[in-house]
Amino acid sequence: MFSIGDKVVYPMHGAGVIEAIEEKEVLGEKRKYYILRLPMGDMKVMIPIAGTDNTGLRQVIDNQGVKRVMDILSEDTSSMSTNWNRRYRANLEKIKSGDVYEVAEVVRNLFKRDREKGLSSGERKMLENARQILISELVLAAELEIDSAQTLIESALA
Repeated sequence: MFSIGDKVVYPMHGAGVIEAIEEKEVLGEKRKYYILRLPMGDMKVMIPIAGTDNTGLRQVIDNQGVKRVMDILSEDTSSMSTNWNRRYRANLEKIKSGDVYEVAEVVRNLFKRDREKGLSSGERKMLENARQILISELVLAAELEIDSAQTLIESALA
C-alpha cells in the first residue's frame, strides 16, 4: 500500500506522485483509487488500489538505481531481432514490464539503431514514449528538472 506523497511508477505511463487516495463510484461500483500526478504532460491518472499488484505500480528507483540506468544507457547495444515486427514486440514487452532497466535498454537500443540504420515511424514513436517514461522516473528519482533529465540521458547515450 502506498501513501500520499509517495513517488511511484505506473508502467506505460511513467513516474508520478500520489496526490490523493479517493473513493469514487465508477460504473456503479465504489472503489478506492490512487490519484497520481505525472510530471510529464501534467496529467492525472486514477489507479484502483485493489488492482495495484496487477498493474505493476512500484516505488521510484533510488540513487543507486539512477547510476545503473546511466550505466545501461552507455553500454553497447544488446542483440535485437533483425525482423522489425519481432523487435517491436520484444521492446513493447520490456516497456510494459515497468522495469526501468528494461526501459533504459529499449531507449539505448532504439537510439543506437536509429543512428545506424534509422527507425520505422512505429519504432520512432516507441523510442520517444520509452524516453518520456525514463525521463519521468529520473525527474523524481534524482530530483531533476525535465530538461536536466533529458540532457543526462543524451550525454549517457553519446
